[in-house]
Amino acid sequence: MTRNFSINDVSVRKEADIPVAFMSHEGSPERLGETIRRFIAWRKASGVRAATHATYTIFHADPDSVLPEDYRIDLAAATNRTITLADEGVEAGLIPAGRCAVLRVIGNSDNLRPAAEFLYGTWLPASGEELRDFPLYAQRVTFFPDVPEHEAVTDLYLPLK
Repeated sequence: MTRNFSINDVSVRKEADIPVAFMSHEGSPERLGETIRRFIAWRKASGVRAATHATYTIFHADPDSVLPEDYRIDLAAATNRTITLADEGVEAGLIPAGRCAVLRVIGNSDNLRPAAEFLYGTWLPASGEELRDFPLYAQRVTFFPDVPEHEAVTDLYLPLK
C-alpha cells in the first residue's frame, strides 16, 4: 500500500550529536542483506542491542541514480562504545547535530523511496529550507520482528541548514 504524505506530516526538529558505530555497505544493493546480517551479528556479539541502542540507516546514494559499484549505505547503532580492531568492519562515527525535517513512516520500511521523494520533491521546495552537508538518514524506532510489520515505526531525517 502506498502512503500519501502531506506537508503537515513533517516536523522540523533540532537534533543532538549522535555517536554511532557503523558498518558501510558499498556495492550492489542486491548484496545489502549480507551486510545487514554481519551488522546484526556484530551487534549481538558486542552487546549493542537494538532494544537499548537506537538503530540508524544513513543513505549516501540513491541506488537508482548511481552504478551498483558506487552505491553506499551505512548501518549504524547509537553507542559511545570504543571501537577496536576486534570490531571487524565496524567504525566509530557521528550523526552531527543540527536541524532536520522529520517524517514518520508507519509500517513496512523496506521501501522508504516514496517518503524520501516526498521530502525532497514536495516538502523541501515548499518549505523554503536548504539542505546541509549530511545525507538523508532513518532511525528504525521499532521494527519487525520486535513488532508486527504493519506497526513498525521509522523516522526519516532530512538534514537542514
